[in-house]
Amino acid sequence: MRLTAFTDISLRIVMRLAVARPDDLLTTRAVADVVAVPYTHAAKAVARLSELGVVEARRGRGGGMHLTRTGRDMTVGALVRALEGEGDVVGCEDDPPCPLRSACRLRMALRQAREAFYASLDTVTVGSLVDQPTGPLLLSLVTPGERTIATAT
Repeated sequence: MRLTAFTDISLRIVMRLAVARPDDLLTTRAVADVVAVPYTHAAKAVARLSELGVVEARRGRGGGMHLTRTGRDMTVGALVRALEGEGDVVGCEDDPPCPLRSACRLRMALRQAREAFYASLDTVTVGSLVDQPTGPLLLSLVTPGERTIATAT
């Protein structure tokens, strides 16, 4: 199973926020730069994560975002389900619809496989994703601007 780019971006953002200090309010732009995704994609992901209660975001001067307790304790399976939706793995009802859809056993087998995939992710929390060695690596990542400043000195 392949996750959408939106889910991948959302998971990267959540992981970065999971290693932030409690008093750090990170901006969407800063997080987007660190996890190497376009700002517009990150902004959409942050909006969805806010709707889900995973991230708390404040706009404007003094604004920023942080991972909520719900977000830290959430299982990766629950988060991926929420981000990916409950659609079928294959497009049986696409245009034109699959001629096998009324008697197909593949759709059920793929649904079961999807649920097994999610069930394996249900054993992992967002907080545990940033245990050694991932957390320290995330903290060591710098934005392209910070990299330029560091090499100039």
